[in-house]
Amino acid sequence: AIYALNIHIGGNICMIITRFESWWVERGKCLFDERRQGGAKMGWDGIVIKLTTDTGVEGIATCMAARSGAVSESYLQESIAPVVLGRDPHDREAIFQELWVIDRHEAFFPVFLPGPVDVALWDICAKEAGLPLYKYIGAYRSSLPVYASSNFLSSVQDYADEALYYKSRCIKGYKAHPAGPVEFDMKVHAAVREAVGGDFVLMTDPVGDYTLDEAIRVGRQLEKLDYKWFEEPFRDFELYKYTELCRTLDIPIAATETTRGCHWGVAQVIAQRAADIVRADVSWKDGITGTLKIAHMAEGFGLNCEIHTTTMNYMDMANLHVSCAIKNCEYFEYFVPEDNYRFPMKGDLPIDENGIIHVPDKPGVGAELDWELIQSACHNYICQEYGK
Repeated sequence: AIYALNIHIGGNICMIITRFESWWVERGKCLFDERRQGGAKMGWDGIVIKLTTDTGVEGIATCMAARSGAVSESYLQESIAPVVLGRDPHDREAIFQELWVIDRHEAFFPVFLPGPVDVALWDICAKEAGLPLYKYIGAYRSSLPVYASSNFLSSVQDYADEALYYKSRCIKGYKAHPAGPVEFDMKVHAAVREAVGGDFVLMTDPVGDYTLDEAIRVGRQLEKLDYKWFEEPFRDFELYKYTELCRTLDIPIAATETTRGCHWGVAQVIAQRAADIVRADVSWKDGITGTLKIAHMAEGFGLNCEIHTTTMNYMDMANLHVSCAIKNCEYFEYFVPEDNYRFPMKGDLPIDENGIIHVPDKPGVGAELDWELIQSACHNYICQEYGK
């Protein structure tokens, strides 16, 4: 029996990645307001990634290309595919570490790479094992309460109306991304609380350029309005301001959404006491491997790791699997309206009538892409094969 088990394990070790495919899929629609777009192109395209093994198992992921599909595609095909081809997908840690060496030695990957490739590796291995991804990681639960997370809206009333709409759908909370300046943001905070009442969970994330004094003033307002957390009032690298804010306010401060350096970067934030809640996701924090490192590290310090939307429903399904494999995450972030972020997944997120999202029980990520849409909107397709 032991000999047979070793043969089975040996068979798994022999599985290698033989094909790396990418589809640059055009959306042609900017999802941010004019201020955030600036004078540069922002077509919000996406890259679909498929890794195939010599045993025929496929791993799927999607990658951001909001500003430039050419940049994302080039990093994937020129700097990441050569590392992955010919490798056993179980060797995710070795691949993770090698890509960080490459990053330091002049690649300097964008924050949203190479995470999606790591997701595809995990997808392969969970499928090969015949397990849903969260079970393959190690399950803690199978569902989470959902909060709706706004985009930047044009008026105070728009935020209040949107919060009421999602409350009517039994979604468990609402997070505003107020568009600034500070005076506008504070009006949004007050109007949303008045609209939904005192017993509804609220958060805010101004994606901010606040001064420290402004953030303290806003934080005091949020404490009076009983908001659950105050997120990203500064750029994530402004650690002095974050430390002072955490020291001054009682409301929990959430940060590290865009912090570079994966768990090493987040560790510096925790060491400086510059966040009460850390943020991570499978796109911007080096995939499932990186996100798990951050979540487990945060747990050791008694902090929650609230998983951040990837702005892509398919990758948010991978987020869901991770969230259901860790203890220290309270909510699923639901970026709304969903129509903007479904692309290129087929179907909606599995949120029930009570505002609870349920992890799929199919092997791997368990979500399906819309391949007809991908083919019809494909700007460029590249395939590399091992040994060719």
